[in-house]
Amino acid sequence: MKIANRMENLSPSVTMAITALARELKAQGKDILSFSAGEPDFNTPEVIKQAAIQAIIDGHTKYTAVEGITETKQAIINKLKRDHNLEYNLDHIIISNGAKHSLFNLFQVLIEKGDEVIIPAPYWVTYPEQVKYSDGVPVIIETDDSADFKITAEQLKNAITDKTRILLLNTPSNPTGAVYSKEELEAIGKVLEGTDILVLSDEMYEKIMYDGKKFTAAAEVSHNMYMRTVTINGLSKAVAMTGWRFGYLATPRPELVKSMIKLQGQVTSNVNSITQYAAIPALEGEADETMEIMRKEFEKRRDVAVKSFNAIDGLSSFNPDGAFYLFINIQGVTSDSMKFCADLLEEKGVALVPGLAFGTEGYVRFSFATDLETIEEGIRRIKDFVENK
Repeated sequence: MKIANRMENLSPSVTMAITALARELKAQGKDILSFSAGEPDFNTPEVIKQAAIQAIIDGHTKYTAVEGITETKQAIINKLKRDHNLEYNLDHIIISNGAKHSLFNLFQVLIEKGDEVIIPAPYWVTYPEQVKYSDGVPVIIETDDSADFKITAEQLKNAITDKTRILLLNTPSNPTGAVYSKEELEAIGKVLEGTDILVLSDEMYEKIMYDGKKFTAAAEVSHNMYMRTVTINGLSKAVAMTGWRFGYLATPRPELVKSMIKLQGQVTSNVNSITQYAAIPALEGEADETMEIMRKEFEKRRDVAVKSFNAIDGLSSFNPDGAFYLFINIQGVTSDSMKFCADLLEEKGVALVPGLAFGTEGYVRFSFATDLETIEEGIRRIKDFVENK
């Protein structure tokens, strides 16, 4: 059987592969602690579950419009207005099967062969793979912990060419937890003025912020940024709805949404109808009190984990302002993140994700989306591993 050539350039997700391996080893009876998964360890709030049950009872189990039902799209519009004072219409919104699906739709609609997409590294593993699959060229801007894992306006200016089509920003970041401030976003916006470059802003972790800091959406810093920004978001992280598969995209360019509806209509059609109804109370803030409990617990875990890792000779951890990951510098031990993670899993039964998967060697990603007791035991094993290398 001949497989299409385009699959040759597509790499499997390292994070999913490691998570699957850790589950497999655990099923075999091995003592495995996995810090590789990117999903909250909390249950979906009860108000959302009940909305789903009611949707089933009410018979909302049929096909819907490809782009989603009006009620859910309106709830997205309300959310963006309430949180960021941004104005969108119904024809500015499309609901897809998770943010990953929204990204795929966007790249397929916008990118032609040779078009460049600027991606700061470390990056979420999916970004460059989807760009390459769309015949685009990922242009990587490297950062490290000395720069808080954020690009500068000057770096962006130097990376732009006549082939640049999109700047991709992820704030708060997976894998680093870095968050762009309003001032940093304004500076980026100034560089882009006078160009037709779009900003793709992945804001999936916006509700998971620490130390009382306020999240700023890319589209809210200026009218110019609003007009060029395509916001991608969802409910997987903010309200623990990973398995429900709900993502959305918002842009003031209805022609872009129309093209994505055309594509999605030939691929998946609508998102699960029950999920769409369940999303409404989540978007309207009815689960906020429950999820604040989750956010506070994440903050407590972050504080413990950062302090513990920074006490280990050879390791240092960036203190993230958002998300639920630590991106740990292992260069005092080794620069080979793949070997570090492989040996750690084999010798100590601890699963981390190598920084190489995120485009930045010499680091590993540690997810603290698990209970504090497991975190403390995992770090104890990592400490023992490092001290005995």
